[in-house]
Amino acid sequence: MKRPELARYLERYGIIVVVLAMMLVLTILKPDVFLSVTNLTNIVKQNASAALLALGMFVVILTAGIDLSVGSVMALAMVSLAVANRSGYPWEIIVLIGPLVGIAAGLVNGIGLTWLRLPHPFIMTLGTLNIARGLTNLVSNGAPVSGLKPEVRYVGQKNYDLGIFAPPAGIPASFFLVAICAIALWFFLNRTSTGRHIYAIGGNPQAARVSGIDVDRVLILVYVICGFFAGLAGLLLAGRTDSGFPNAGIGAELDAIAAVIIGGASFFGGRGTVLGVLAGVLIIGLLRNGLNLLNVSVFWQQILIGVVIVLAVFIDVLRRRAAVRT
Repeated sequence: MKRPELARYLERYGIIVVVLAMMLVLTILKPDVFLSVTNLTNIVKQNASAALLALGMFVVILTAGIDLSVGSVMALAMVSLAVANRSGYPWEIIVLIGPLVGIAAGLVNGIGLTWLRLPHPFIMTLGTLNIARGLTNLVSNGAPVSGLKPEVRYVGQKNYDLGIFAPPAGIPASFFLVAICAIALWFFLNRTSTGRHIYAIGGNPQAARVSGIDVDRVLILVYVICGFFAGLAGLLLAGRTDSGFPNAGIGAELDAIAAVIIGGASFFGGRGTVLGVLAGVLIIGLLRNGLNLLNVSVFWQQILIGVVIVLAVFIDVLRRRAAVRT
């Protein structure tokens, strides 16, 4: 295989190789524990909400933007639907509250960014982060709200038994939710004109404007999509924990950004894949799971994940420099 072909192959599939290598190492180190049905099911359930946040963040980063508010929006969605549940609303309405809260927050971010002409999304979404976190504490009075209806807990806790195609414990419903969202997002980004416009804006926003793309409209849609995924992640996490708690999602935006960058997307926009984002989420999830199985301190886990993030961004910078030279 020629060197340019090898480079393209590694760029496209290298992240999958990393995931498989990590799974192989953990299988060798902890074969009885890592490959257990309980552990594998827990990995899926624990990282499902992170995957939804990362998918939403990915759309924003494609435009060379960022959304620091997703963790707080997820928490606001959780407590909002939990308070509605406590107030006796039917479950059909409760399950819609999380995504609708996320859409509203994304709309505020998108309109604020485009209408106020702030110099960078960092500023707008940092403000929304604090607003959403404050509203979360106001709505919940700073205390967890538990006791959700079974239908609300369904996606977060339900396992499907598919017979010979599934482990004895079943496949988590959250796995199917993430898969459906990932497929839908892939189709949107790769098979629609708006999806192609998102990539174009990330590649060169000025050229996108000149070519007739309504950049402001697309950016508003991008942040609405990101907010929707954050709200959906709130519904999922609330169902899994049977509660809405105001401290949920603290630092979750950093994990989402890390997963997107580790998955091969570029901070400079216009580059990345849905599959890469899911692989990035899985890498962080496997890293945390493996370190827990090996009884590594949580503090060392933070350090190691930080190193992985820095290396991923450094590789992205090197890749961009190489592209500029060519």
